[in-house]
Amino acid sequence: MTSGAEPQTVLLPRGAALFDRIDYRLIETPEDRDNLYLMRYRAYLHAGLIEPSESRRVTDRFDDAPNTWNFGVYVDGELCSSVRIHVLTSDWRMSYTTEVFGDVLHPRLDRGEVLIDPCRFVADPEKHQRFPELPYLTVRLAFVACDHFNADTGLAMIRTDHQAFYRRVFLHEAISPEPRGFPGWPTKKAVLMASDFRNQREKVLTRFPIMRSSAFERRMLFQRSSPRQAAPRPVSLATQWTPDVAASATGSAR
Repeated sequence: MTSGAEPQTVLLPRGAALFDRIDYRLIETPEDRDNLYLMRYRAYLHAGLIEPSESRRVTDRFDDAPNTWNFGVYVDGELCSSVRIHVLTSDWRMSYTTEVFGDVLHPRLDRGEVLIDPCRFVADPEKHQRFPELPYLTVRLAFVACDHFNADTGLAMIRTDHQAFYRRVFLHEAISPEPRGFPGWPTKKAVLMASDFRNQREKVLTRFPIMRSSAFERRMLFQRSSPRQAAPRPVSLATQWTPDVAASATGSAR
């Protein structure tokens, strides 16, 4: 879920320059997890989505789900933003999105579709002001996940006021009949958006070439040795789509 991180304008050449300074890191150690939960708290509090709490942290039961990858986006070694990626299949349905919009998603999963569900998209309030390109570089991970897991559909359960960003970047359209309440956010409602990844992929890449990834980057980001982190579905690394370019030259797979 977004935290008020959408920019008004972004110059893509500037975004490409920042791309050379970022690392995508899997959040695994206790210290990294604590920093992530603190950043979530600051972002949600700044956006007026939650009330102050003594713990000053935001986490939930899905942070440890077997179909979950929590990533931090680091600029020059500093944690600046994060997104949680869920891979949803007929066997792996754990997500707030399937809880809130189960009537929409469970029939798709019953048919065997693979859905990529990014959520908990947050940006450090101060760092977002310094790096307005962060939303593009953060949600890029959802696009990379769609490639890696050979997904049918990319999802976005987002605040109603952020629909324009996802429509513009990923060509998403709303697929929920109406906005619905999200657990823990009493003042906001969420809408479910989606795009047909296979049919929209090339259009997105034409508009935003920075979304491209290499097979090497995808393996480094999503292949795991731990049972909890095992991919819910065999991945197709030798993709039949356009040749991999660009992203393998960055440090983003660390």
